[in-house]
Amino acid sequence: MNDINQLYDEKFVIGYLKKRVLPSYREFLNIKKIKIHGIKNFIWERSYHVVVEYDTYFLTKNDKTKKLFLYCSAHSHEQRRNIYDALRFLWSRGFSKGNLTIPHPLFYSQRFKGIFYRGLKGKNLYHFIREKKLDDVKKITKLSARWFAKLHKLNISGARNFNKKNSLMETTVPGAKHWLSSIKERQGNYYEDVKNIFSILNEQEKKILKKTNRRWLIHGDAHPENVIKISENKIGVIDFTDMCLADFARDLGSFLQQLDYMCSRHFEKKEEVEEIKKIFLEEYLKAAKLKLDGDLDKRIKTYYNWTALHTVVFFLVKEHPEPDRAEELIKKLKKI
Repeated sequence: MNDINQLYDEKFVIGYLKKRVLPSYREFLNIKKIKIHGIKNFIWERSYHVVVEYDTYFLTKNDKTKKLFLYCSAHSHEQRRNIYDALRFLWSRGFSKGNLTIPHPLFYSQRFKGIFYRGLKGKNLYHFIREKKLDDVKKITKLSARWFAKLHKLNISGARNFNKKNSLMETTVPGAKHWLSSIKERQGNYYEDVKNIFSILNEQEKKILKKTNRRWLIHGDAHPENVIKISENKIGVIDFTDMCLADFARDLGSFLQQLDYMCSRHFEKKEEVEEIKKIFLEEYLKAAKLKLDGDLDKRIKTYYNWTALHTVVFFLVKEHPEPDRAEELIKKLKKI
């Protein structure tokens, strides 16, 4: 049996968290019970990729019960230590304070190759996009812009490159060679277009990075599903697998492209989609105290197009490909 199955066994998990988590909370005496919810449950004979939620009921010193939402993200073949280290770094710099926050890292388990953390409860931005709640989308988008500005303004002294491969287009896991080979094998008629688009964008990034040695701490996977509305004026961002040192324009281009793509599928009026994108960029520039000059605009567009290409690759190589959706984006990229 795969050892990761133990993380779905209530008796085991209670005992495990009593040892690893309870000592960190002086106000709690014991763990009364746990409700386990598998969010991502890919378990094979010798490998796995899981995300598990634990609704954990703690017994307090005044004999009351307090529920905390704990999570484990574990992968047998991909590094998760970097997520823990990235969150610990942000936490140590006080990033969790205020209305723009992050999950609370608890510990890293070498045994399960996973990070345990206290999660954020709420609906993600994409939920409000799907529900066509325009006012909510605008407000969360504005807070998202402030969150990214807060991250990019952070002093990175003492920070390591938490995911070095993710710092460049050509080395981002699983790597261009890998997915180009997969497209050639499975969706060969799109191979030349995708290869050429990637080549152009890769050269553009190299020119961008040659202009300065400066790098910023970026999230690396900026999109609406990773933004969680916690309360009316508070949001948090999740999934720090791709956090690395790179050009901050990458987060902006990525978020704008995903906003555009997702909102265009659910809001009928083009002007509403453009307004949402405008809100994000203007609020970011205001919070970061920057002006949108020609250089920054070009960098943002490069990473906007890179994110669109990423989406193309996803549609072409996933288990059940959707080439029609990929082709729609390829046509736009070819025009650009």
